[in-house]
Amino acid sequence: MMRYDARIAVEKALEAKGLYHGKEDNKMRLGLCSRSGDIIEPLVKPQWFVNCDQMAKDAMDAVTKKDLKILPETHEKTWFRWLENIRDWCISRQLWWGHRIPAYFARVKGEAFVDKNAEDSNDRWFAGISEEDALKKAAVKLGVAEDKIELEQDEDVLDTWVSAGLFPFAVFGWPNKTEDFENFYPTDLLETGYDILFFWVARMVFMGQKLTGKLPFKTIYLHSMVRDKYGRKMSKSLGNVVDPLEIIAGCTLEDLFKKLENGNLPAKEVEKAKKGQQLDFPQGIPECGADALRFGLLAYTQQGRDINLDIGRLVGYRNFCNKLWNAVRFAMSNLENGFSAAENVADTVLANAVVGSRDRYILSRLNHTIKVCNDSFTAYEFGELTNALYNFWLYDLCDVYLELTKPVISGEDAEAKLTAQQTLYVCLEFGLRLLHPTMPFVTEELWQRLPGKRSTASITIAPYPLPMEGWTNPEIEANMELVKEVIHAARSVRAEYGLANNVRPNFFIKCSDNDVKAVMEAQLDDFNTLAKAGDSKCIVDEEAPQGCAMHSVNDKVQIFVLLAGLVDFANEIAKLEKKLTKIAPSLTSLAKKMGREDYESKVPENVREADAAKKIALETEEAGINRAIAEFKRLL
Repeated sequence: MMRYDARIAVEKALEAKGLYHGKEDNKMRLGLCSRSGDIIEPLVKPQWFVNCDQMAKDAMDAVTKKDLKILPETHEKTWFRWLENIRDWCISRQLWWGHRIPAYFARVKGEAFVDKNAEDSNDRWFAGISEEDALKKAAVKLGVAEDKIELEQDEDVLDTWVSAGLFPFAVFGWPNKTEDFENFYPTDLLETGYDILFFWVARMVFMGQKLTGKLPFKTIYLHSMVRDKYGRKMSKSLGNVVDPLEIIAGCTLEDLFKKLENGNLPAKEVEKAKKGQQLDFPQGIPECGADALRFGLLAYTQQGRDINLDIGRLVGYRNFCNKLWNAVRFAMSNLENGFSAAENVADTVLANAVVGSRDRYILSRLNHTIKVCNDSFTAYEFGELTNALYNFWLYDLCDVYLELTKPVISGEDAEAKLTAQQTLYVCLEFGLRLLHPTMPFVTEELWQRLPGKRSTASITIAPYPLPMEGWTNPEIEANMELVKEVIHAARSVRAEYGLANNVRPNFFIKCSDNDVKAVMEAQLDDFNTLAKAGDSKCIVDEEAPQGCAMHSVNDKVQIFVLLAGLVDFANEIAKLEKKLTKIAPSLTSLAKKMGREDYESKVPENVREADAAKKIALETEEAGINRAIAEFKRLL
């Protein structure tokens, strides 16, 4: 009898016995199957359990003895909290999909019916790696011949984590001692999310130690959970679920809507999700590529327990990929005309007859980056890794060295040109290998295009760079940092006075002593290149000529830029005074508003704060204009 029919029959039986007192609605929550829509009703059934006490103890001992490392180490507390409170593991599931439980109920032919679900029939169940194995065990236990026994396999399937727990060794042919199993089990590292540390990772350790006698891996690296940019868990109903393929290839807002409509969400949830997508991705998801996504997720690992994924940041890393591509292509244009690098060029580049400070500087910065990358991989500090790579490529190589080598490579000094080309090649080749694990596709493509012979056919199998002896030079780096600081100040002066890029004013660099002067003079060509200067001169005791604007760099250096003949001081003063006439009325009006007697009592606090901020901004602008006018008058 079906359960619904049985309920009607029970009701009628109660009526017949005079025990029925009526019925009324009872409000409750009903569980529904997500696939069929049927009502889910609890039903007590026999289940299979595994005692995990010893396996949990062995797993805890492995971590305590450091045979198994969990990174970050803060997750060790979670490991011990779960395993110290271990319970028997229910491994059976009443589903149609999964690994069927290898347990068989044995009946002897001709005997009276035996209920497999009865508690006193538990000794009739036999587990085995095959039906034949279970049959042999049953025959021995029941004391009858195998052909007298009928086996019935349990219809339940294994908990998914049982199947997943077998993964580290089952994929290599276990329980057979295959060549793959001998070569590749156990592995070194498992990388997964911290949310399944117990559900999957612990079970793999249980299975590995119990069934193979070995830990399945030596280190567990737990990555952060990916949430949306607001820190919310990704949810279909919120419309904030981002498919990695949509980030790689891009997706229009219309296509995002279509995916929702073709899904299995109720109509109300679809509309709610669309509003979320409209808010988060008004222009859709821009194409970022696999490299930008990979690099971005690695960069995010330094922000803490969870990753608040902002597509805008990934677009920034896509732009970094474009910058990398353009920079390498431009650099290779400076390696044409017969240039070819020997395989040992990295060992010999500093032995050239002419090696400039700029060459020593970039090799020192490269060596620093190599060390940081290797240390970061060892410590699983992937945020530090991406930061070091980003800074080297963008700020050291592109912004500084590439710009400094332009006049050298196009110049007449053949030896200096060769050194610059070899140094540039080394930076590109080493830099691409450093970057490859974080951006595999673009680095392979660019590496294949580099001139010269290399020992491997692919960057994928090329050795990862190690620090080079003799490249690190703290003194050269410190000197270049001073020069860069002076260059930054010179660029600020140019911007302040509106000098066009094709205007090359003369600079006078006033140094605090002769040691600083020597540093600046040694790299005066580099200063002129990056500051777009005309003729520059380093001075200590003498004064800069009349008509110079001054900018203080630090306690060691001041720069003077000769503006006479380049800037119409009287015209600039007139422009600034016109600006002042626009600021004065605004300040007067604001002061009048803020001076009213009822201002504090009647004006909302947020408005008062905005007025105060506006007043400070106007006063700051006014003071800056007055200083500029005074400076121009001094230069007249």
